[in-house]
Amino acid sequence: MSDELKTCPQCKSPYGYFMSEVKYACPECNHEWNPDQEITEDTGLVVVDANGNMLQDGDSVIVIKTLKVKGAQGPVKAGTKVKKIRLTEGDHNIACKIDGFGSMGLKSEFVKKA
Repeated sequence: MSDELKTCPQCKSPYGYFMSEVKYACPECNHEWNPDQEITEDTGLVVVDANGNMLQDGDSVIVIKTLKVKGAQGPVKAGTKVKKIRLTEGDHNIACKIDGFGSMGLKSEFVKKA
């Protein structure tokens, strides 16, 4: 048994603790990993839509919920199709241009892949 803390490879928390013979766990993001297993690829930015489908730069998405927009005369209505999205870091992880609104950020939980 090991009392050593390891850095979580997912959220970079320094509090990863020993869980079983081959696993460590992170108390902050609940990620479990084997420190002996090599990470072969850099996962990069992973963004999923409301249905769990992975999104990529250039995809088209459909808004699934009417969204109020500060400073705009009306909301972005459910069913609005948004083309050529760009994935970004942060809370609003989709950058896009919507006709009638201009450039804005959307949360991936309010869209589905078209």
